[in-house]
Amino acid sequence: MLTRKQHELVCFIYDRLADTGVSPSFEEMKEALDLKSKSGVHRLISALEERGFIRRLANRARALEVVKMPERGDAPKAVTTSNVVELPKREAPAPSPANDVLEIPLHGRIAAGLPIEAMEGQTSLSVPAALLGPGEHYALEVSGDSMVEAGILDGDYALIRKADMARPGDIVVALIDDAEATLKYFRNEGNMVRLDPANRAYEPQRYAPKQVRIQGRLAGLLRRY
Repeated sequence: MLTRKQHELVCFIYDRLADTGVSPSFEEMKEALDLKSKSGVHRLISALEERGFIRRLANRARALEVVKMPERGDAPKAVTTSNVVELPKREAPAPSPANDVLEIPLHGRIAAGLPIEAMEGQTSLSVPAALLGPGEHYALEVSGDSMVEAGILDGDYALIRKADMARPGDIVVALIDDAEATLKYFRNEGNMVRLDPANRAYEPQRYAPKQVRIQGRLAGLLRRY
């Protein structure tokens, strides 16, 4: 059984997805249903999820999928299998650059100086979708000052697009001897790999190609003040 507000909400979410491909925000849902607080929206969404009408999409802060729809018109007193339409599974909506947020893995700290261990466990970081492009991403907290002339400061979050190859001049996460990782410019120098800092106080680092494994390329930065 759906209440009138639950019926209104699932219809509102469905219509917004059909129009824009993006779920409405909690604030938009609150205003559309004339609710006093977002906590009321949370309760309605939880109830719809429990009843199988909507599904939350993984790794997306505000992405919902409508799984089945009640009949339109006035909210029915009871929703049964006779007045419910099952909807085909849809692809996750494309990120909205304006206000969508993604959850990406946060893999500890990475050196922007001398190499240090980078993968110290895993939590997650909320990142505006506008900072990310296609592909799979993760974040690393920057430690050190060797990339300051590239605008990468100690304490920044480096947003990394997973990749195992790089072009000369790319800023990469380079894993050294399968043990330590660093954030540097990638260069080739003869039969060696050169990892360049962006700070004149530091010297380039040179390694045999077999010592270096590319873990990703810099896609963006997140800075907290």
